[in-house]
Amino acid sequence: MTATVGVLLSGCGVFDGAEIHEAVLTLLFLDRAGATSRCMAPDAAQMHVINHLTQEITDERRNVLVESARIARGAIQDVGTVSAADLDALIIPGGFGAAKNLSDFAVKGPKANVHPEVRRLLNDMAAAGKPIGAICIAPATLTLALADRQPDVTIGSDAATAAAIEAIGGRHHTCTVDMIQVDERNRLVSTPAYMLGPGIKDVATGIEKLVARIMAMITA
Repeated sequence: MTATVGVLLSGCGVFDGAEIHEAVLTLLFLDRAGATSRCMAPDAAQMHVINHLTQEITDERRNVLVESARIARGAIQDVGTVSAADLDALIIPGGFGAAKNLSDFAVKGPKANVHPEVRRLLNDMAAAGKPIGAICIAPATLTLALADRQPDVTIGSDAATAAAIEAIGGRHHTCTVDMIQVDERNRLVSTPAYMLGPGIKDVATGIEKLVARIMAMITA
């Protein structure tokens, strides 16, 4: 039977949403692995909108679900309508949206809150023993949601972010861009991607490994 893997998006664009390269690579490697991808995002206002040419905040207002639909080619649903029973696994691409729209980690660090529907789904997936993958900065939001499980994750080697993850209750492991960190106890997989970069071919290596490990966990 074909595995169904959720892909939790956070907008469209590295500075205020999902990192597009990471999201598309995730979808590509899932398709190559024979999985059915199910894209989702919160139906909520973005924290703010960034002009990606100038990297300045604008006065525009955008919706996370509507913007995420650009990456999903329209095939997307509100995360609030998705349950753990619908999925065999879940992967969260990075981009600042993962720390601005799925949680407010980018602003509040260890004291941040997770979007309630995102928190619900992550906790339900973990309680069901279903694999979760987190890419780039997304492990910070994952750790916030699952802090009581003391997850083992990586965001690469950024000392400040690693310290914040440790302060939340997670255990950070330094990795290079081509590596994955596997938490067998909690069935979690993470990879640094564009937290380290530098290019799409570099982040692709770690993301491909992450997808492969998630698929292996589904069938284990």
